[in-house]
Amino acid sequence: MRNEKVFSVQGDTELMARAGHLFESAYTEFLCAARDLRTWSQPEARAAVQNRVRAADSPGFTTRKLLSPVALAEEEARAHLRLVQSKGALVRISSSPLPHETIVIDRRVMILAGRETPTGREYTVTTSQNLVDGVLSLLQAIWDNSVDLDTYLHRDVPHLDADARMILKALGSGLTDASAAKRLGVSLRTYRRRVAELMAKLEADSRFQAGLRAGELGLPR
Repeated sequence: MRNEKVFSVQGDTELMARAGHLFESAYTEFLCAARDLRTWSQPEARAAVQNRVRAADSPGFTTRKLLSPVALAEEEARAHLRLVQSKGALVRISSSPLPHETIVIDRRVMILAGRETPTGREYTVTTSQNLVDGVLSLLQAIWDNSVDLDTYLHRDVPHLDADARMILKALGSGLTDASAAKRLGVSLRTYRRRVAELMAKLEADSRFQAGLRAGELGLPR
């Protein structure tokens, strides 16, 4: 990175070309805070990051992942996080809003991911200690008020009977209410009442949120 304290790059390829060596330099800690697991849009970039960062179970090395609940919406994501955790990483889920992705390496280098654009995601890389310390203090506060992955997945899991699970499956099928009600052999009014009851049980304000909440809890959809 030469003597530059702050610079921006466009897309995963340029990021790995100009800052990929920083991942290899991780010696004591790798902290990643993200809304979900899709920041690295290109598979090769994701693989490069995973290969260049020291293993989570390396002596004296700490890997921390701080994520929002939306990252748990898919079973594949939950399985990945369980695997990462089994290898020694610390994984916590926060109810506070998180950016697309912030990576802090050894408390001295920070990489901020911007929104996706037609020409790729923009990343800002900095070694400014003031900037790193400022963002790190905010992330640490969120971390301290978050819960670990296992606790989040298993707390307050609502019991869903067979009917509720059928409704949940119908919601994920993409059918209209009328078609779903016909398939389940109930009236349209009954179907909508059961949908409302399911949303209340999942503490969801919308049908979409109900699907996300079911994913977070590991409920089959």
